[in-house]
Parts: sequence; C-alpha cells; structure tokens
Amino acid sequence: MQSWFSDRVRTALSESLAVAEAYLHEHQDAVRGDIVKMATDINHDAQILNNDPQNLAQVLELQASLRNLSEALVFDPSGRVLARTRFSYTLMLDAPPESAFRQADEGDVAVLTSDNEDRVRALVRLGSEMGDAYLYVGRIADPVVLNRVQQTKWAVEQYDRLDGQRSDYQIKFALGFLVVAILILLAAVWAGLRFAGRLARPISALAAAAERVGGGDLSARVSEGQGDEEFSTLSRAFNRMTTQIETQQRELVEANRQLDGRRRFTEAVLSGVSAGVVGLDREGRINLPNRSASVLLAVDLDRQIGEPLSTVVPEMAALVEEAARRPDRLAQAQIEIARDGRSDVLHVRVAAERVVGETQGYVVTFDDVTELLSAQRKAAWADVARRIAHEIKNPLTPIQLSAERLKRKYLRDIRNDPETFTILSDTIIRHVGDIGRMVDEFSSFARMPAALIKTEDLIDITRQAVFLQRAGTPDVRFEVDLPSHPVLVSCDSRQVSQALVNLLKNAIESIQGRDGETAPGRIWVRLVETPGQVTLVVEDNGRGLPKEGRERLTEPYVTTRAKGTGLGLAIVKKVMEEHRGELILEDREGGGARVKLVFPSVRPREESERAAAESVGA
Repeated sequence: MQSWFSDRVRTALSESLAVAEAYLHEHQDAVRGDIVKMATDINHDAQILNNDPQNLAQVLELQASLRNLSEALVFDPSGRVLARTRFSYTLMLDAPPESAFRQADEGDVAVLTSDNEDRVRALVRLGSEMGDAYLYVGRIADPVVLNRVQQTKWAVEQYDRLDGQRSDYQIKFALGFLVVAILILLAAVWAGLRFAGRLARPISALAAAAERVGGGDLSARVSEGQGDEEFSTLSRAFNRMTTQIETQQRELVEANRQLDGRRRFTEAVLSGVSAGVVGLDREGRINLPNRSASVLLAVDLDRQIGEPLSTVVPEMAALVEEAARRPDRLAQAQIEIARDGRSDVLHVRVAAERVVGETQGYVVTFDDVTELLSAQRKAAWADVARRIAHEIKNPLTPIQLSAERLKRKYLRDIRNDPETFTILSDTIIRHVGDIGRMVDEFSSFARMPAALIKTEDLIDITRQAVFLQRAGTPDVRFEVDLPSHPVLVSCDSRQVSQALVNLLKNAIESIQGRDGETAPGRIWVRLVETPGQVTLVVEDNGRGLPKEGRERLTEPYVTTRAKGTGLGLAIVKKVMEEHRGELILEDREGGGARVKLVFPSVRPREESERAAAESVGA
C-alpha cells in the first residue's frame, strides 16, 4: 500500500492534473488576447464600420475566422445586436452576467467559462466611436483534450478516495494498538500504585504535617513508627524540629511583646513632650521623629523616614556634621528656619548615641524659642524705653517753655528778619512736641497702665476712632461696615481705642508711602461676629506687609518706615495680650494689608440684641 500511494505516484498524478488545468488556462489567455486584438482592429476602423452594419458583419466574420473563434457578436448597451457571425446563436441566447458587464465597463476583459469548461467566452467594451458597444466572442475547446482532462481529474479523484480509505484502515489498526497499550498501562499503574502506597504513606503524613507547620500550626506531629528504618528516623527528627520551633516562637512572642510595650511607652513619652525629638541612624537619616518635631518644622517627618536630616532641614546640617566630628560632645546652637513666610528660632541640640566607643546614631532635640527671645527683647527694650523716657522727658518742658517765652518776649523787638525768628521758634516748639509724643510712646510701651476691664460696646469705640482719623486725613476714604446692634466685649475702652488708632495710622502711612500709585487711598473697617469671638478687621490698599520677617513687626523698634518708632504694633499686641485676644497680620487680596483684632465675646449675639433692646426701653 505504501508503494501504491508513494510520493512518485502522487506527483505524477498531480502534475498531470496541473498540465490539464494549464491547458484550460492557456485557452482562456488565448481568447483574452484574441478579443483584445479584435477590439483594437474594430476601434481602428470605427468610423467606417459604425454606419455600415453589413461591412461590420463581414469584418467580424473575417476576424473570427482568422483568430479561430467559433462565434462573435457585437451589440449596443441596450442589447440590440449590431453584427454577428454565422454560428453565434448560442451567444445570443446565453447573455453575460452583470459582473462581466461591470468588468468590461471598467476597461478590462471579462473571461467566462461554461459549467463543463467546454466553451470559453470573453466580453470587452468597444470605444466611443462605436457607441460604447460590446464585443462578445467564444471558442469551443478541443473535445479530445477535454476528455483527457476529465479522465485525469477522475483518476486523481479515485486516487484520493483510495488514499482516504487507506487512512481509515491505518487509524483502525492504530486504535486497536492504542486500546491494548492503554489497558496494559492501566494495569501497570494500578500495580505500581498498590506497591508505592505502602512506601508513600509515611511521606504523605510528613508532607501534611509540614503543610500545617507552614500554616502556623506548630503543634503538628507525625507517627514515629518502630525500628530504625529511614522513615522512623526522619519522623523523629521532624518532631524534634517542630518542638524546638514552637518553644522558640513562644520566647520570641514574649520578647516582642516586651519590646512593643517599651516602644509604645517611648512613643507616648516622645509624643507628649512639647520639644521636637528626632532619632537618626549613623548615616544621619531620619528613623524616629515625634509629632512635635513635625509641628515645629512644618514638615511631615513620618513621610521623610529614611531621608537625611540635612536634606529635609538644611539649617541643621552643620550641627549634625559637628556631632559626627566630635561624638563625645554635645553640639548645640540656635538656628533660624523659614517656613511659609514665617521665621522661627529653634534651640537645637545634637547628641551622638555611642555603644562601646562606636557611634550608632544621633538624637536631635529642639525647642521653639521664638517667643522667649521676643519676650526677652521686649523686656530689654521696655527697660531702655523707660530710661530714655526718664532722661528725655525732664528737659523737654523747659525747652518748650523757653522757646515759647522767647517768641512772645522778643518777637516784637526784632526788626531784622522777624520771619526767620518765628520759623526757628516754631521749629523748636514743633520738634519738642514730636519728641514729647515719642517719649509718650516709650512710656506707654515701657509701662502700660493697668487695664480697667468693663463691658463696652465695640461699635462705639470703633466709630470714635474712625471719626478722628477721617477728620484728620480727608484725602483717604474710610468705609465702615458695622452691625446695627451693640457688640459687647470685656475691654479697656481707652487701650482698645489706642490700639485701633495705631492700626488706622499705620494704614494711612502705608497708603501715603505708596510709590507712584495714583489710585485713591481706601481703608475698610468692619466687625465680624462668630460664635465665641468678635473680630475687628482693618484693611487698606497701601504698600502692604513685608514678605519676610513679618512676625517681628510686633516687636518693639522693628519698623519698615523711615520715620517710624516701631512701637505701634508692639503696643497693639501688648493690648491684645492684656485682653486675652489675638493680633493677626495678613495680606489683602488685590494689594495692601489686613489686620485683625480678635476679642472673646461677652455673650452671644442674641443676648446682645436683647440687652440693647432692654436699654432702649428703659
């Protein structure tokens, strides 16, 4: 069977079939070439043939005879036959399909074959000179050749059928062998499993116990068996191992519990202290910060764990380097850090953690001493102000009285340039007055009189202060937004009025100090009531507050104006501290400054309105 269906026999049959099919394809290509040449000749003589159907029929007959075509036909797009050969009746009865017309309209030759491939036809469209008519030709294939082609195809089909049946027999034999092999294999497997079960049972028990241990059950044990065979020895070793692991786990859990308790105690201590504490490793990287450290540095240190402290807080880099160079000594200094436009002074201490002479890490502690330094500066300046006020105030009155007396007594006696004498006298008197007012500010700052706290209406205090400043500076527009009902606060009306006057003066001077600004100066004053507090807001469209060092504006003798004493905001802050309030400095949207005085309210708004109504009724 293999010799019958060998590759040589199959190749001979397939080549014979290919030769037969090549004949048919060659026949189709010959018809395609003949119809193209025939159409070319007709288009060439289209002017003569278009109006002479008889001549066209003769030419068509001649062309078909010369090209060995059995039939030829010319018809217009409507289907009317213009000319045909004598044996073209089958062409007239068998019209081409629509696809052939579409192919001919596109300028291509449509080649058609009959179902039994005994006839080859072609359709092509003639030129416009022929009225876009169609040329339809046909040629009958040689019957002998067609018979040989059919015999070749039949032989190939018979060969393929026999080849398919050969595969069926082979498959049947293969399935038989496969069934026998599977039965033998199943029997071998069954015998092997029966024999291996006795050997694998101890290993299975050991594997199951190992799975339980892997899942966390350290109490898993296996049967040790009898004798000194390998499985018994392995089982006893496994049981000893799990016993030791269980004991060590209990010890580790207890040690971890103690360490966790100590850690929580340490974290509780660190979180409870107000000072910042940061633990560093030997490379200076953050590994244990407390909450106060993040608050003081305005940085979430928990997210910076593993980062070098010198990168997170560059201001501390020099102290960490000093502690690394001299680990036996404490490195400490005061540094200034700027965060969100605010500068704070921190007292920083860096100590090295050493074990057996080797540095294991560092502990950084720091406190915010900004308020302490500010209080020290205020106390020092208060002492200086008291001394200056004492030394300057005594001679001021005699100087002023002497200048006024000189002006009154000798002005009538001066005949030469009395105007200069008057100007000089007035200058002395005016500057003595300015120095006196400055001394009064020194005195007020150095020794603020005790506040007389009473329940006052903050609206009346505000209206009086604004009225005085509005009358003195008509070129500045004041806009006041106050509630229609009384707003009661516990305060010293004189001190609060002084603080408000200082804020309004600062706002006016800020407006007057603008460079090249032509917009009219405006000051907004309003009262805002919220639960538990009352806020007095003063806004202006002046130069605004400085971006850096803004928090030091409330310290004495710190000013941004050339002629300022630097005591205005210091007095305001001191007044607010006396009244348990708060002074807030902000930037105003659109330029300028916004200053807020926050007072604790005496009672809710409803009670204030009711009290005001009762006072009106009385």
